[in-house]
Amino acid sequence: MLRFLSRFLGLVLLAAGFVGVVYDGARSIANNGLRVTTVSDLLFTLFKDRASALQGTVEGVAPWLWQILVLPLTLAPAALLGLGLGAFLLWLAQPGREPVGFLSRP
Repeated sequence: MLRFLSRFLGLVLLAAGFVGVVYDGARSIANNGLRVTTVSDLLFTLFKDRASALQGTVEGVAPWLWQILVLPLTLAPAALLGLGLGAFLLWLAQPGREPVGFLSRP
């Protein structure tokens, strides 16, 4: 069940990353310059009210966490993050390999 869930989420994230690449490419062509959708832009678009409270919540738990981990993650391209996370989840969902040199049949 966990392998199925990992594979499903991996494929969904890969598809979302591909859609993000196409969307950013169309925006770049239309504006005659490179336009990249960051994770923070995506969060503000999807979760308007909760995204603004994210910084305060993270700094309340651990002040150093915002500067070291969360801020660089929010400035990353959303398509690249989706493609990378999707590929990682698909790699996790691979079936186990058979050992080399052992007979599978008696």
